[in-house]
Amino acid sequence: MPYFTRLILFLFCLMVLVESRKTKRKRWTGQVETPKPSHLYKKNLDVTKIHKGKPQQLLRVDEHDFSMRPAFGGPAIPVGVDVQVESLDSISEVDMDFTMTLYLRHYWKDERLAFSSASNKSMTFDGRLVKKIWVPDVFFVHSKRSFTHDTTTDNIMLRVFPDGHVLYSMRITVTAMCNMDFSHFPLDSQTCSLELESYAYTDEDLMLYWKNGDESLKTDEKISLSQFLIQKFHTTSRLAFYSSTGWYNRLYINFTLRRHIFFFLLQTYFPATLMVMLSWVSFWIDRRAVPARVSLGITTVLTMTTIITGVNASMPRVSYVKAVDIYLWVSFVFVFLSVLEYAAVNYLTTVQERKERRLREKFPCMCGMLHSKTMMLDGSYSESEANSLAGYPRSHILTEEERQDKIVVHLGLSGDANAARKKGLLKGQMGFRIFQNTHAIDKYSRLIFPASYIFFNLIYWSVFS
Repeated sequence: MPYFTRLILFLFCLMVLVESRKTKRKRWTGQVETPKPSHLYKKNLDVTKIHKGKPQQLLRVDEHDFSMRPAFGGPAIPVGVDVQVESLDSISEVDMDFTMTLYLRHYWKDERLAFSSASNKSMTFDGRLVKKIWVPDVFFVHSKRSFTHDTTTDNIMLRVFPDGHVLYSMRITVTAMCNMDFSHFPLDSQTCSLELESYAYTDEDLMLYWKNGDESLKTDEKISLSQFLIQKFHTTSRLAFYSSTGWYNRLYINFTLRRHIFFFLLQTYFPATLMVMLSWVSFWIDRRAVPARVSLGITTVLTMTTIITGVNASMPRVSYVKAVDIYLWVSFVFVFLSVLEYAAVNYLTTVQERKERRLREKFPCMCGMLHSKTMMLDGSYSESEANSLAGYPRSHILTEEERQDKIVVHLGLSGDANAARKKGLLKGQMGFRIFQNTHAIDKYSRLIFPASYIFFNLIYWSVFS
């Protein structure tokens, strides 16, 4: 009995399975009618979800060999170019280069991409189609680094028109070389250029040109740099020759930059000028204050050295003299000369004091004599001058005992007569006494140093500005 029951259950399940398969087969073939929904629940069909089969391929990319340029074997294909500069990111004097972000657009005609369109509208594609068709192989001459932006996807656009005209646009950041002349730095202007050229195709295969002349280059009005003023953007074109491959069309994006001077006035010129003026303060300090004048001179010299080192650290190691070097080194010379001026003053002061000490040792006592009668023995005269003033010829040199006796008697009796002779003698030796009088050296330095520095500044700024 249990065996019979199991058999019946197995046959029943088998019949149900067969009937379910028949029902599904009829639904697939459309033989089973589905009940029509009530008008209360009737909805419109979503036509976007209706599968209409495989769409027709308009561009016929697979039917052509796009490894060849358009019209291969015929005349050169013209490729127009226009550029929109988005930003000028940086200018590096040390590396002599610049970084620019731009939109680079190419225009050409490829009849292999022509398609029929009733509305005559173009089709736009992203960067995936670029790998399947022919595009111009334009590169940047003298570029150091360059890349195509890929956030959030590759910034590449391809637009194809029904007649086969193609617009190919990409967003690129490029760092290129710029030959700079720093002979007038920081009062200089620099002209840089970004050069475009076909890498493989000579002018016989590809003719690269600016699509709209000077209007092919557009810039953003908000472009600005911290150290430079952008004066002018313009385009040029010419042929470039390579001895091994031939002639190529080359396009140039030229721009002129003028450096802002205010930053360098604050950081370089004003500090250097103040250091020079500070070195002049020593001319008003007492000549006997040796620590004050020496420390002031050394401080100004070291400060000027620091300024010169800081400026050259941010500049390339060029083999010619820059305008800022002329100003800094002349300022350094003025500071150094102020130190030498005090060295001369101190030396002459020491020599003068040594002569006075010797003279006092030779005339130990002048008791009973008036001050007005003995002022000629203050050390400003030599021994022969003292003999002359005392009434003796220079050729007649007295002994020590005779000089002490006779000169005192002579000064005591005829001091008034010798006053006129002393005045004439001072006029003849005025030039020599300037160097002996240390106060006179400081006095003349107070005028000569500022006047010379002002004259230098007038010549400097008239030449380089």
